[in-house]
Amino acid sequence: MTQVKLEKQLFGTNGVRGVVGVDMTPDLALRIGTALGSTTEGRVAIGRDTRTSGEGLSAALKAGLMACGCDVVDVGIIPTPGLQYLVRGRFSAGAMITASHNPPEYNGIKIIDRDGTEMGDEGVVRLEELVFSGFYRIASWDKVGREKKDPSLVDTYIDGVVGQVPAAIGEGIQVVIDPGSGAGYHTTPAILSRLGCRVLTINATPDGTFPARLPEPSPEGLEALASLVTGSNSAFGVAHDGDADRAVFIDDKGRYVEENQEFALIEQFICRRQKGTVVTPVSSSLLIEKIASSCGCTVEYTPVGSIYVARRMMGMIAKGDRVVLGGEGNGGLIYPGHQFCRDGAMTAAMMVYLLASAKKPLSTLLDNLPKYHMIKEKLVTREGKKVVQALEKVFSGDQLDRTDGIKIVRDRCWALVRGRVLNQSSGL
Repeated sequence: MTQVKLEKQLFGTNGVRGVVGVDMTPDLALRIGTALGSTTEGRVAIGRDTRTSGEGLSAALKAGLMACGCDVVDVGIIPTPGLQYLVRGRFSAGAMITASHNPPEYNGIKIIDRDGTEMGDEGVVRLEELVFSGFYRIASWDKVGREKKDPSLVDTYIDGVVGQVPAAIGEGIQVVIDPGSGAGYHTTPAILSRLGCRVLTINATPDGTFPARLPEPSPEGLEALASLVTGSNSAFGVAHDGDADRAVFIDDKGRYVEENQEFALIEQFICRRQKGTVVTPVSSSLLIEKIASSCGCTVEYTPVGSIYVARRMMGMIAKGDRVVLGGEGNGGLIYPGHQFCRDGAMTAAMMVYLLASAKKPLSTLLDNLPKYHMIKEKLVTREGKKVVQALEKVFSGDQLDRTDGIKIVRDRCWALVRGRVLNQSSGL
């Protein structure tokens, strides 16, 4: 099954993002809202993370939608997967105001299709054409849309996650949650508490300045979480990025859990109970393939980006294939029985389920995984395409995978070089 990334000018892999007041402005939010309103009808759900610029950008986005005749339902602060869960089967579309893991001066907009997934490349390209052309479908004065605020809808998402694991599975398990002052400040503590866990929190007050740590849950930023985990003898700590679509863990010894190990451990837990296919990007560790094979499952690779993973999963399931898990090696896992998007709270709930079933410490389970190593670096150049072309010639004798950029495979090692557009110029 082939997936091709279409060339986009404004939107990246996870929506449009930029520095507020520079790249991300109320004018741009208004134009995106008007473009979305020109291509959809009915009700549109709007959510945001805790960033200080969220309300203003949300107001501009909603104005554009209502000008085109769409009714909007503002659910307030909610994790991105929470909004996606609400959109599926309930709304014509959704829009999330978030910059995810980026620093507080950033914000962005993710567009959600009616099926709860992020809008695909074809839809995004059509949206961009409208944003740039200004040919909107503006409603007459008597057909403009209306706004309703309904923050209580977040409880529907909480109920949905809780219902995915056995009742009271967390009894006797103590956990520490670090939402990083982001959108998961309420939802993940509520979910794990309802599972029976004893929950301690840190950085669980919503604050768009992110005073204690940056939205990206890095090893350095989670030192306070690690200290609280070991000091309180908790089973694990879990941290989220700004919109809580990812979960990153600290084990019972206070060690940062590398995200591919996290993926592999949950994959192992699921694949021992269900046989089928695990879907992941070409950037994931070979550990994912190793675990799948040991459990009698297979791996399907996609371009990098959760939307490509989600849509491949949906396409395979529609054809009758059994897909048991999807995700990326960054703490963003997708559970097809729940929904087709990364969900940090669902991953935290799954970790509780896993530990309750294993009856072993998280550190022991991690130490028993096969050992793999990964190095990641970002380089900036305006000659990205030429670099990839040169690599194709230099490594022509190796196995080359062109699913996304160029992946050079040699024995049980690989290197992936992929580029993205920076300021509308080619770059790595």
